[in-house]
Amino acid sequence: MDKSKFKKPSHNKSRVRATMDGFVGPDSFKRAGSIGFPDKKDFADGKMATRLDDFRRVEGFSSSAQAIDETSQAETVNRPVVPLPAPLLNSGPRKNSKFGRNNKGRRLSTGMKPRRSWVKIIKRSMLAILLIVLVTGIYFGFKLYIVEKNIFKGGGNAPGLAKKVDITKLKGEGDGRVNILLLGIGGPGHEAPDLSDTIMLISIDPVNNQATMLSIPRDLWVEIPGYGSQKINAAFSYGKQNSKEKSDSGKTKDGIALAEKTLASVLNVPIHYHVVVDFAAFRQAIDAVGGVTFDVPEQLYDPTIAWENGNKSVIAAKGVQTFNGARALLYARSRETSSDFARAERQRQLIVALKEKILSAGTYSNPIKISQLLSTFGNNIYTDIDSGDIPRLYQIGSMIPSSSILSLDMVTPPHSLLTTGAHNGLSVVMPRAGLYQYEDIQNYVRNALVDGFIFQENASIAILNGTNTIGVASLKSKELKSYGYNVVSVGDAPTKDYQKTVFVDLSKGTKKYTVNYLEKRLGVKAVTTLPAGITTATTDFVIILGSNTAGSSSTP
Repeated sequence: MDKSKFKKPSHNKSRVRATMDGFVGPDSFKRAGSIGFPDKKDFADGKMATRLDDFRRVEGFSSSAQAIDETSQAETVNRPVVPLPAPLLNSGPRKNSKFGRNNKGRRLSTGMKPRRSWVKIIKRSMLAILLIVLVTGIYFGFKLYIVEKNIFKGGGNAPGLAKKVDITKLKGEGDGRVNILLLGIGGPGHEAPDLSDTIMLISIDPVNNQATMLSIPRDLWVEIPGYGSQKINAAFSYGKQNSKEKSDSGKTKDGIALAEKTLASVLNVPIHYHVVVDFAAFRQAIDAVGGVTFDVPEQLYDPTIAWENGNKSVIAAKGVQTFNGARALLYARSRETSSDFARAERQRQLIVALKEKILSAGTYSNPIKISQLLSTFGNNIYTDIDSGDIPRLYQIGSMIPSSSILSLDMVTPPHSLLTTGAHNGLSVVMPRAGLYQYEDIQNYVRNALVDGFIFQENASIAILNGTNTIGVASLKSKELKSYGYNVVSVGDAPTKDYQKTVFVDLSKGTKKYTVNYLEKRLGVKAVTTLPAGITTATTDFVIILGSNTAGSSSTP
């Protein structure tokens, strides 16, 4: 047998054996194309020349100790001795040194690309993080801008919202407050989606850090301009559905305009902003802040909507409860087992709880939370509040404790001004004074929503009748008191020949807001000197009514 077939193949001289750890020996560096001991030609005058092709090895570490086969040993013996450069001769042991460094940590001049230092890595990492933050900020900023423009349409105006109120922009009593009309509708997917299930006036007094919520019954029988007598909850729907505007926002705006015009005859207070929210937006707002928690005063039982509550007839048990959006909506809508008035009270409870949660959660200071909150609304909310007014409203809201938010209605004694009854075959709500008789309601509402500046100055006023018409001073006193003025005395002037009303300011300029309001209401400019015959006065203002006032209305 030819044993040559089984002869052990000889090693190729250029082949390099590797140890178990994958490192190659010093004598193999040249042949393996690795960084190691170079040829003579790699040196010039004892200095190592830099060559790009010194980096031909596969990435990894190379060992300084390598098992060498017999052929390699022989080759090494016959190889000419190449003098080593001084740095390598003097480097000492390299046992514990990193590859490419001597034992003092200095880099060898081998042509290696220097390692990146930790300082550079940290700097580049910080720049990357900064870039991510910047891009994220731009994204959220742009997203918020788009969402805000979609929700906050602008167009409303509240002079009292400014930090420094321009007194010339206060048209009359009530402009020192910020009055917001809130309309809650069913929205798409509901029967009669534009009927106002909730009608509420939220009035903020930024001067004295107070707020009031007043509910208007949805079944209140009113005259809707252009549409005759109807329940007030139809006003927004009529205005929107019969709008000639093409855009949804334009139609909504027309609906708001008709609702406000209808409500003006009932309340007679200025309305500065409007908000329209459907059921979906209300539910989403509650969920976006993680639910609301408050103390339920009494159990709410309503089997008519149990199918929406997991077939449970108890919508809310008495005591502290936490509601998600769906449950809060049921709590706000239920009225079959209570009344519309009780439901309005529950809605006011929920709004206070939502306000408290938003402030306590720091939602406004967190752009991500704001983005999430606003993004959920989509087209389910509309307001003519400008996005630039939101920070100021948030600031004012954060200074008003929930204990200072008054919850009002018009059925609880001693202000039982409304009653229920039948009209045209319908169950309706109407003034106790009779259909369309709103004077008592207006006096009550204006007195409950006193202008912040009038309340703060609390100027004392004396009213004198300078005409022959009996009772003029008393009527004017009642009118002014309904706006919150502090009328301290009513009487007759020494003479009855006053043709024009005289308004005397004795406050020496300390009650400028009251002066502004009274000048506009009376239609005269204030003087600082009392007319002849009136020698003593201890009040801030004296009003002597003339014949031009005797036949005027007691309301603006």
